[in-house]
Amino acid sequence: MTELTMAEALNRTLREEMAADDRVLLLGEEIADLGGIFGVTAGLAEEFGTDRVVDLAISEGGAIGTAAGLAMYGMRPVVEIQFADFIWAGAEQLFNEVARMRYRSGGMYSCPMVVRVPYGVGGGLTQSQSPEAHFAHVPGLIVAAPADATDAAGLMRAAIRSDDPVIFLEPKRSYRQPAPVEDDAVVSLGIARLRREGADLTLVTYGSTVPQAMAAAELSAEKGIQVDVLDLRTLAPFDIGALLGSIAKTGRAVVVSEAPRCGGFASEIGATLAEKAIMHLEAPVERVTGYDAPVAPAHENDYLPDAAAIATAIERVANF
Repeated sequence: MTELTMAEALNRTLREEMAADDRVLLLGEEIADLGGIFGVTAGLAEEFGTDRVVDLAISEGGAIGTAAGLAMYGMRPVVEIQFADFIWAGAEQLFNEVARMRYRSGGMYSCPMVVRVPYGVGGGLTQSQSPEAHFAHVPGLIVAAPADATDAAGLMRAAIRSDDPVIFLEPKRSYRQPAPVEDDAVVSLGIARLRREGADLTLVTYGSTVPQAMAAAELSAEKGIQVDVLDLRTLAPFDIGALLGSIAKTGRAVVVSEAPRCGGFASEIGATLAEKAIMHLEAPVERVTGYDAPVAPAHENDYLPDAAAIATAIERVANF
């Protein structure tokens, strides 16, 4: 086991999967010469050549469409989108072609490809979106959202080996955070991770807000409130069994996400609990999210759900 940052863990995993399988290749803007805007593909072009680490023109639709064609004919491409905000230029290819290929071809073709998407606050007005709910809404896409280097490595390995397309959400604020990474570990897609156990309330989160959730759980413990912290890790499909198992124990839930509140993935969790766990709930489900507003560059930290805000919500729900 090695201590690596998330960027380092992803780089190592891509290197290992490329070495093990000649079908794996990387596509994106400035990923060969620059090593990607966050350095995730640094050194890979030198090792594997520019036939397998391919710099493309600035066209997200071109990148995703090219990857789709390669995937349909046996390759396993990994596409880097520089920021989540830029992926909409490729949305037609992604939503109407990639996600539907297995269904529309009657199972003759699929698109075993990964689209890496750096997301979340940390890039100003037009580079800070959290669009995970859009992707989870599209049938045919798997959506992964690791919180740290440990899960990023294992989920990336599973994503590359998946026979269906995976949107791989990488929280920008976690790229430089170290965590232990196990050699050759695979984290199954669709399986949540219980990061902390408690009997009083379930705190549901994923990706970029897991560190704040863990800090809030510590603050709540000081007040005698013991919290289950459930990290979903995958949003589509998400681990309903783990969610319902925790709620059956605690009877209370707070859902945390940095995406805007209206129509966000936190709402999907709340709706699932209302449909499937109403007899276990002893209090309303509360959401702690970002605001229904663009991210203001001068107020990024104010936009984010912090540990204090999450702990306040925990206390309200626990004492309902």
